[in-house]
Amino acid sequence: MAFSADDVAVARRLQLVAYICTSMAMFWTYDYMCSLHEEWTFLLRSRWTKVKALYIIARYVPFLITTTNLYLTLAPNEDTNNCRILINISSSFGLISLTCSECFFVLRTYALWNNNRIVLVAMLSTLFAVIAVCIGIRFTTIATSHITTSAIPGITGCSWSSHSVRFFMAFILLFAFQLGLFSLTLIRVIQSWRSDKGHLHVVLVNHNIFYYASGLLLSGVNVLVPVLLSDSVYYSLFEGLQVFILSILATRMHLYLWHIDRNVNGSEALVCISMSDMSPADRTV
Repeated sequence: MAFSADDVAVARRLQLVAYICTSMAMFWTYDYMCSLHEEWTFLLRSRWTKVKALYIIARYVPFLITTTNLYLTLAPNEDTNNCRILINISSSFGLISLTCSECFFVLRTYALWNNNRIVLVAMLSTLFAVIAVCIGIRFTTIATSHITTSAIPGITGCSWSSHSVRFFMAFILLFAFQLGLFSLTLIRVIQSWRSDKGHLHVVLVNHNIFYYASGLLLSGVNVLVPVLLSDSVYYSLFEGLQVFILSILATRMHLYLWHIDRNVNGSEALVCISMSDMSPADRTV
């Protein structure tokens, strides 16, 4: 049986999506195994707080994302409605993970600004406004997107594509929000550097500026990808990568600060980087 060029193109696209999802699942599993000891040390020895609950959501929701995506791409599914439902579920998990990850950066910035309530309210209000807009854009775009399945036997899964300008507005808003967090943190870095007159690199590390810079870079890439690449399959690749990397950055930053807090509890050098400063209600770990 002969298949058209369009059928072959769709099949290749679905195979590429399957390879991408499988690779990301392996990457996430590998990262989790590498940090397994630190992970469970924190989970078993830290007390239950709001920040710990936030950590668990940010760290483990990506497992649900990978499971949903693998089922979406590897299981036989010719019903476009079912595909759209699974895509919505995966997107919901992604937004939850993204929100929790960004909350860690918000709390860290709040701590660096000496628990300034005005700064906290401004950051949280902006974050929830951005997430609300992203939710509206995301699900509206999925509802009107094109769902593709393969007509060639043996090629499983389905994918979606959209070239709507509204879809890319979400990444621009997220980039602007992260740029704001980066700027607030950089201000504190400069103030600390001038007052302490220490090495700039040490001040940058103590303020976790490289975590912020990495998240900002990922958002910048997602803004540029639609301009540089025409195939929408790459949009999903970099979007998913951003969700995973942000989760890793946020939770690794939390683990780093928590372990520092345990090892140097009460030290004067810890005041500027202590994880316990992230929330007034969570003073002890």
